[in-house]
Amino acid sequence: MTADGHKRIPDIVIVTGMSGAGRSTAAKALEDLDWFVVDNLPPGLLATMADLGGRVKDAVPRIAVVVDVRSRAFTSDLYSAIAELEARGVHPRVVFLEAGDEELVRRFEAVRRPHPLQGDGRLVEGIARERELLRAVRAEADLVIDTSGLNVHELRAKIVGFFGADSGAPSLRATVVSFGYKYGLPVDADLVVDCRFLPNPHWVPELRPMNGRDAPVRDYVLGQRGAKEFLDSYTEVLRLLAEGYEREGKHYVTLAVGCTGGKHRSVAMAEQLAARLRDTGIEVQVAHRDLGRE
Repeated sequence: MTADGHKRIPDIVIVTGMSGAGRSTAAKALEDLDWFVVDNLPPGLLATMADLGGRVKDAVPRIAVVVDVRSRAFTSDLYSAIAELEARGVHPRVVFLEAGDEELVRRFEAVRRPHPLQGDGRLVEGIARERELLRAVRAEADLVIDTSGLNVHELRAKIVGFFGADSGAPSLRATVVSFGYKYGLPVDADLVVDCRFLPNPHWVPELRPMNGRDAPVRDYVLGQRGAKEFLDSYTEVLRLLAEGYEREGKHYVTLAVGCTGGKHRSVAMAEQLAARLRDTGIEVQVAHRDLGRE
């Protein structure tokens, strides 16, 4: 609900198309863009979902619904549901995913699953039935994507390109984790930075009780020879990696920053790297795994 008590109208995207053409991949890409995704929703429940999305206290602004042809009344049900939404002032966009017959056959054979409309017949017969059933839906779709020559990363990139601006969500999220090598590497780390090349504040008596978030320790670590140069150089490396990750459809990355005990150098450097990543527009969370463990 809005502040004045009016019900918010969510933005709705309907993802449909040929089985095996990439509906699940498209749904996951939208989910990564902070859309609320519902898979395999019967068309008749679309209006109910829109109502629920606008009625809750923290209204859901963007809903993506994946629908398929398992219902024999799929086409009429979908048209009726869209008409009902239009009557309520909701204007859903329909994304239709398709692929060539040969490519669909190859994909189904790769996963060793039957086509949902195959029945006791051949795979190609199920594909033909579905294509005929969806012909009218495809003709009315707002966006048609042929995935025949696309891998999953390229399809995700297309979905992000079409809907990323709608969500306002960052395309890459990073978690920066400081840790102590003596406690072991974080098992979920994609990248690991070793800060043990810097002098250890542990051996400075007045700094030993503090940690890397305290200004005296931070200033000591950043004032060491090579610290600033390392941050500058590694920030540029991370920028290049982030661009590559986005092209390949990777939306989450964990950067582990380590020193001996995870208290001084790694904490200070993790905070600095996180700040620099935020400056590039990446959403960053910081966690100090071993702080306070000694």
